[in-house]
Amino acid sequence: MEQFDRISIQEISKTDMLMIIKALEYTGENANIPSFISLKNSIVKQLSELAETTEEEFLLYLQKK
Repeated sequence: MEQFDRISIQEISKTDMLMIIKALEYTGENANIPSFISLKNSIVKQLSELAETTEEEFLLYLQKK
């Protein structure tokens, strides 16, 4: 198996990315796992910076069909 340190997300749909973000948030809150919330926040922050928008605007963008 080839080893890698980073994974590209360019092929993940908006719907799938929103589902991942919501799953991390739900699991973090309901299972009391702070690292899940931290990971969710990190993903949202990095993607919003790439999109050159706020985190709130980016999440709204993911929710639009």
